[in-house]
Amino acid sequence: MDIGDLLTRDGIVLRSGASSKRQALHVAAEAAAQILGRDSQTIFTALLEREALGATGLGGGVAVPHARLPGLDRVVAVFVRLDQPVAFDAVDDRPVDLMFALFAAPEAGAEHLRALAAVSRALRSPELRERLRQAHTPDAIHALFVLDTQKTAA
Repeated sequence: MDIGDLLTRDGIVLRSGASSKRQALHVAAEAAAQILGRDSQTIFTALLEREALGATGLGGGVAVPHARLPGLDRVVAVFVRLDQPVAFDAVDDRPVDLMFALFAAPEAGAEHLRALAAVSRALRSPELRERLRQAHTPDAIHALFVLDTQKTAA
């Protein structure tokens, strides 16, 4: 799965000043609302409901929150880089500063799982995480994900 196809430059938020997990999820919901033309509160509620089932902090300062939203015709992603890491109940108890949020239709089971797997696999790379932390523009972030996808596909 090509992560670059899930994530548009408009879905990349750099320098977010969220100070809590809830605020970070709200930033992701607002970015998704802009892309999807939906109500941010509905998206935020869906993210919170999923988090209640189990935290999505993967470790290494990364979280992959995700939610199902009726009416989507494809998986859509939002990337948020926080100015300061926030507690996220991650598996390694480290705070999170990189969030890659995924949104899929309720019936998009296999596609949603493939997207989660691809993003999780990519973000396990310490080198990619560091490059994402150093990138200065949405274009640079997007290019890093496209290059990583090409590298793992080869």
